[in-house]
Amino acid sequence: MTFPRPNILALGAFAAAACLLSPALSAQHLAAAADSSASPAPPAAIHSFDETAMDKTADPCTDFYQYACGNWVKNNPIPSDQVRWARSFSLLHERNQYLLWQDLDAAAKDPKTPLEKKYGDYYAACMNTDLVEQKGISPIEPALRQIGTLSDSRQLANVIAELSAEGSPARLFRFGITQDDKDSSQQIAETFQAGLTLPDRDYYLSPAKHFQEIRDQYVTHVTRMFTLAGDTPDKAAKEAASVMEIETALAKGSMSRTDMRQPTNVYHIYKVADLESMTPNFNWPVYWKAVQVGHFDTLNVATPDFFKTMNGLIASEPASAWQSYLRWQTIHGAASNLPKAFFDENFNFFGKTLAGQQVPQPRWKQCSAMTDRALGEAVGQDWVKQNFPPQAKASMDQLVAALEKALGQDIRTLPWMTDDTKKAAEEKLDLIRNKIGYPEKWRDYSALTVQRDDLIGNLDRAVVFERNHDLSKLGKPVDEKEWGMSPPTVNAYYDPSMNDINFPAGILQPPFFDASIDPAVNFGGIGVVIGHEMTHGFDDEGSQFDGHGNLREWQTPADRKAFTERTDCEVNEYNGFEASPAHDALPAQHLNGKLTLGENTADNGGLRIAYLALLDTLAAEHKSVEDKIGGYTEAQRFFLGFAQVWCQNQTDQSARQSALVDPHSPGQWRTNGSVQNFDEFGKAFGCKKGAPMYPVKACRVW
Repeated sequence: MTFPRPNILALGAFAAAACLLSPALSAQHLAAAADSSASPAPPAAIHSFDETAMDKTADPCTDFYQYACGNWVKNNPIPSDQVRWARSFSLLHERNQYLLWQDLDAAAKDPKTPLEKKYGDYYAACMNTDLVEQKGISPIEPALRQIGTLSDSRQLANVIAELSAEGSPARLFRFGITQDDKDSSQQIAETFQAGLTLPDRDYYLSPAKHFQEIRDQYVTHVTRMFTLAGDTPDKAAKEAASVMEIETALAKGSMSRTDMRQPTNVYHIYKVADLESMTPNFNWPVYWKAVQVGHFDTLNVATPDFFKTMNGLIASEPASAWQSYLRWQTIHGAASNLPKAFFDENFNFFGKTLAGQQVPQPRWKQCSAMTDRALGEAVGQDWVKQNFPPQAKASMDQLVAALEKALGQDIRTLPWMTDDTKKAAEEKLDLIRNKIGYPEKWRDYSALTVQRDDLIGNLDRAVVFERNHDLSKLGKPVDEKEWGMSPPTVNAYYDPSMNDINFPAGILQPPFFDASIDPAVNFGGIGVVIGHEMTHGFDDEGSQFDGHGNLREWQTPADRKAFTERTDCEVNEYNGFEASPAHDALPAQHLNGKLTLGENTADNGGLRIAYLALLDTLAAEHKSVEDKIGGYTEAQRFFLGFAQVWCQNQTDQSARQSALVDPHSPGQWRTNGSVQNFDEFGKAFGCKKGAPMYPVKACRVW
């Protein structure tokens, strides 16, 4: 329920802060009915460096991504149950998911501890699709009856409050506890825009023909779902029209993703009385009482215009329209756990139409992911015992130390930064906390009730459990040791309010890190990942927070101006990259350089400081980047190891969606965009100055 500013590393749907992977393409939208009886096959081994992945007919100085990944891309089509298939993240995620499944399946059949019984029962309830069919929509009927009591739009708060108290997926906005951006020692209440079903506000507002077609298909989908729930075709069509009308109005009042990347745009401290005056049509005290949050006098209203829009809609839309909207939120939120007819219709629109996925994922994958989301640290305790030995953590500690040293060197030698700002940057670097592998203290799940025959009840109770955990933080000291990802997750993140970097055990293995391979490949893999997360503390967003996690300017005006000039260079550069070419009457889809700026800065900075750390490591071993292994210099192996992290294939539909909603560039541009901005790449491959990957003028921030 906390809403940290996202800075994530990778490709899937994961929580929290500034990440390596993409938060796009939610699992809820892609889930659908699948064969629940099929057992998974053991995953293949993953290598940190794979020469067979390379297309040696390509010129590395013209298109390094094609040179490093061309054969892999050609020989690894997207599996029918995926929308994006990556050599590193996808393959390792598949491996971790298989290992997780083994634990969950064993716990479901023969639990050895109370904790195993809890997560085993959760998994078993998800896998019991026969019971799902037998129950029909009865698990959501109490929520639908509650929605049916809404007779006046001004009672909306009462109904939403009751639904929220029960863990219902129906919601109009987000409310939770977060660190105060300007006083990171304090945990305050915050409310944030939400309420849209399509991936982004542009899907509702863009006049482009493609989006108009998607909107028509969406209304048809909503109509079908209402019909499946028992409505007549005429009533279902009217309800779908109401849903579209309300969601479109909410989209108009929503802040864009690009604007939300500016921390000051989402920081507005209101007195409770002022929020109530701004939105008199919504009864906030009723809502807060129902969710059982403690007393507070002020809160952050992150997106005030959204709540003004919401207030106006409560006055203008009749109670029947709000009933339709909440019914839709309820049905849609539960769709992946209702009978097969709902599964299939949900998948046909969100999986096939929006993302280009051909078939649903196997049920075991869906249920493993669902259990990990609900009981991540319960499952993770047992997972790390088997899959993350102590020596792996010790090796990671050494790598992090090497990257911290390299970033310090980079800061001290920056040509555009003055000494005063360099000193402040070094102070912030010294204060970064490193969290590696898994939490020091595991979450207590004793308050979460799990029933083996109540799938949707388990989901709702898990929502309430997480909400209560979140709301209990109000006014309490910040827990600096809490994690935002479960141990098996293949991802990493930086949290600006915590000023910490977080590396779950799931990513600390091949192809990212392999103790048996040469340092160059490891620094190109996990080294760049570490550098990426560290650089997030100094990207356009992270650089606005000081070493204690407070939103405060610590650069001099001249340095901030120089910094902005350099980030503008990256914005313009990445604006020119295509996420998807023009085809079938669809125009080319370019990247949004402003939306992806933080991740692009982290990619570029991470590559540079990982290379510096490699130089230090080789020097300590009396080696050089010119030394060769297998026909490639250490420098070349570093860049190849980096590029092969990002080898991927992606459906056109999901590539276009990602360009609108994902702050990460696709693999091709995470690779080429970074190396063309780093002269050491051109030198390593003997490129001529002026070549595409060795331009005369490059962008550099850190």
